[in-house]
Amino acid sequence: MARRVLITFDVDGTLMQSTGPRSNSLHKRAFSAAFLQVFGVEGSIDVITHHGSTDPLIILNTLEYYGIPQETAAPKLPELKAKMVEYAKQHSSEVGEGLEILPGVLPLLDALSRRNDVIIGLVTGNLEEIGWLKMEALGIRQFFSVPNFGGFGSDDSNRGELVKIAACRAEQSFPGGFRLHAHVGDTPNDIQAAEYGGAVAIGVCTGIFSREVLHEASHKEKPAIILENLTNIQNFLSVCGLPEGDF
Repeated sequence: MARRVLITFDVDGTLMQSTGPRSNSLHKRAFSAAFLQVFGVEGSIDVITHHGSTDPLIILNTLEYYGIPQETAAPKLPELKAKMVEYAKQHSSEVGEGLEILPGVLPLLDALSRRNDVIIGLVTGNLEEIGWLKMEALGIRQFFSVPNFGGFGSDDSNRGELVKIAACRAEQSFPGGFRLHAHVGDTPNDIQAAEYGGAVAIGVCTGIFSREVLHEASHKEKPAIILENLTNIQNFLSVCGLPEGDF
């Protein structure tokens, strides 16, 4: 019987937060660069609400705001995503500007990475290359299981599908099965995606959503587990059914 636990983390608002006047600057500029190069649109994603969304949906919704219908923009998604990644790689030294790792994240990831019964990946609306660039900039990519894996906005626009994709990739790279898949996120969309994808939903109140809002997003008979933050390692291990000190 499988004894390992698969844990996937959302990125923005869960592992890190955007701060200051250059909040998440490179990622936002990558969107703007793609809009300009593909459609000649000078614009910013700040014109729409995008918390808990995926990069493909943010692209479509922002371009629609600027007058580009989704039926026109959708066929260009591969090109738009490629332009975003190209821009991000060209300016990779700036990816950490306006980003800050959240309290408790580094010691938690360090503790999880030392265990022989835990596999760690990402599930994020970020395009894959941009998601990992953020992890590198924050100095925490080293804590994720190798080979790195996850479900990303470059794979699908539906967060629930990303949870399934991450689980499939984990099984391919680390065969033998998992007794539990827990997904950690800070938005109602993360809660619903976890449940859709067959994972235990763990919400954290480190983004813009309250405990009550995250709790209400859960549609399972056994509701999502909501934590204030990720600073209590022992509590997190307990929530995931992990014994202390199993290294």
